[in-house]
Amino acid sequence: MLGAIFDWDGVVIDSSRHHAESWNRLARENGRTLPEGHFLKGFGMKNEVIIPGILAWTQDETEIRRLSLRKEVLYREIILAWGLQPLPGVRIFLESLVAAGIPRIIGSSTHRLNITASLEMLGLAGFFTEKSPCDLLVSAEDVSRGKPDPEVFLKAAARIGIPPSRCVVFEDAPMGVQAALAGGMKAVGVAGTHDRGILEKAHRVVGRLDELDPAALEALF
Repeated sequence: MLGAIFDWDGVVIDSSRHHAESWNRLARENGRTLPEGHFLKGFGMKNEVIIPGILAWTQDETEIRRLSLRKEVLYREIILAWGLQPLPGVRIFLESLVAAGIPRIIGSSTHRLNITASLEMLGLAGFFTEKSPCDLLVSAEDVSRGKPDPEVFLKAAARIGIPPSRCVVFEDAPMGVQAALAGGMKAVGVAGTHDRGILEKAHRVVGRLDELDPAALEALF
């Protein structure tokens, strides 16, 4: 048995423009400026790392938390206003995993409410359900260390009861690929929103998830 662990943004959905706009709105609200290239540098990282590190807005923990939570409120307002779609091939691939009995879980540095709201909007919640809707999920609130630390993926593997050495992580960012490898897992790079070259350390790189099937995943081991 193998386990499938999915990063969220850039793997299941393309939310890059929604997140970029939420940072823009947050900066305007707070009279802040955004450094050039901040968005790509922060891909896969927690807000709690981005705000004091990449943006260098503040080192005050209370203010970091306030800005982080406000940014996610703005993001949810934007997805409701602009809409959201799963990336091509996502649903077909998830259906193939269900048919093969392969456990599935989301492991992401995104906030939980963002993911659960989006899953319901997209009608994908049933693919990540065990006992209650959307419970096969490890999110930003569940970890203290962001990628490239493997904590989020190790907790996801534990939750589905599959050894890390038998898990495949689907990631779109180099930090996530590094985290998967650090956790002793196989990494599949999904290059739908980024160039393939930045995912070169992954065991395999695809343009969309339905290029894969359960047999292709087993062949990684």
